[in-house]
Amino acid sequence: MKKDIVLPLVEEVAVAVVKEQDENGQEAWSVYLLNLKNEPIEGVLVTSSGYGELEGEKRQTSTLRHFLDTMPAKSFSKIEPIMENVFGLNNQYWVSFYQNKILYDKKYVFLAESITPGNMITIPLIQKKGVMIK
Repeated sequence: MKKDIVLPLVEEVAVAVVKEQDENGQEAWSVYLLNLKNEPIEGVLVTSSGYGELEGEKRQTSTLRHFLDTMPAKSFSKIEPIMENVFGLNNQYWVSFYQNKILYDKKYVFLAESITPGNMITIPLIQKKGVMIK
């Protein structure tokens, strides 16, 4: 039965949208996955998509998939760049990984208009300003 399935709780894994400079010195936004655990995570798969309403029209972005293989303890990895014009949409990141042969997954959603200067903090490990969901 469905009620008998125990889903392991994801802790110490975060997704962050960070403001930084690109290789040309221009201001850019990037999405990072952070492993804040004291152990590595393996078989890391991140699926990203955006959805919602912009200017009165329903919009949906393409779904992108990223395989990161293994992330060492206390590490981070850039997932993808993100354009400011999709900040008006809900931006969803579905993260799946293995730890000690157990499959974990969690959905992280940056709600529309939540990526703003008022919500920015210094992101652990990266030490840059951004918005993070843990």
